[in-house]
Amino acid sequence: MGGGLAGAPLAAAVAKAGALGTLGLAPPRELRDAIEQVRSEAPGRAVAVNLLLPFTGRRHVEVCVAARVDAVVLAFGERRGLVEQLRDAGVFVFAMVGTRPQAQHAVRQGVDGLIAQGREAGGHLVGTTPALDFLPQALSVAGDRPVFLAGGIATSADTRAALDTGATGVIAGTRFLLTHEANAHREYQRRVTVADETIETNLFGFTWPLRHRVVPNDATRRWCRDDGKAKALPAALNAASGHLAIPLYRDLNALLRLQSANGPLFSPIAPNREMPDHWVDRAALYAGDSALRINEVTSAEQAVKDLTPA
Repeated sequence: MGGGLAGAPLAAAVAKAGALGTLGLAPPRELRDAIEQVRSEAPGRAVAVNLLLPFTGRRHVEVCVAARVDAVVLAFGERRGLVEQLRDAGVFVFAMVGTRPQAQHAVRQGVDGLIAQGREAGGHLVGTTPALDFLPQALSVAGDRPVFLAGGIATSADTRAALDTGATGVIAGTRFLLTHEANAHREYQRRVTVADETIETNLFGFTWPLRHRVVPNDATRRWCRDDGKAKALPAALNAASGHLAIPLYRDLNALLRLQSANGPLFSPIAPNREMPDHWVDRAALYAGDSALRINEVTSAEQAVKDLTPA
């Protein structure tokens, strides 16, 4: 979870609970400090970093290499030579994939493991089919590489179903979004816990025009069609904005300040706890379908326990 949602407090708490603490992408200096904080608060535990490639610059990679992070997740793009650079530095490299061709390409690039994302996942999507339907395809491509399953993971029963189908482990986003340690705005968390639907849309795509899954709010009700797709004006703005990803990522909050549920411009940033309450209706409320089975905010430690099969 990028945009400051998955910072050091969450990653450290997850790591101390026995799972893989994973940091969302942040500006390079903040990312370096977050890695150091996780190492300090969860000594001896592995730390991972999600590199969202549309927003990843050279300095992000340098920080990960210099800090000798244990694992990196590459998602939503590729960078020539990046897998080799990270592996040469001793970093275990995962790639998130959502189709068989994507899995095949990642394996050819030399990644160490795959994250198989199902369509029911929250946030940005490469998945096109339900997670458990896609998992066998990813396993057939991966060979002896580990495959983790993402999408629809809310309970220990979900983890057990993934393991029984052949996954090495699971990745959960929404379950950890709804923890005290996540930096999500409290009203954002509340709306996810009471949600009765999620929608797949392309509305919140200025700088990053990719499908994503969210809980509805005023922005989606004003600017999405019945099928969830953005109306013509925001869709056109998003389609023309991809080249702005890295320059504008340095201050996406500035974009969010300009956003309004009544206007056609919507960036990918989600509301964190430092933002005003009314921003929740102008920002992306990312959540997977697993939100429909989660009705409370809990600790990261309890979330790990809830996901661990007996």
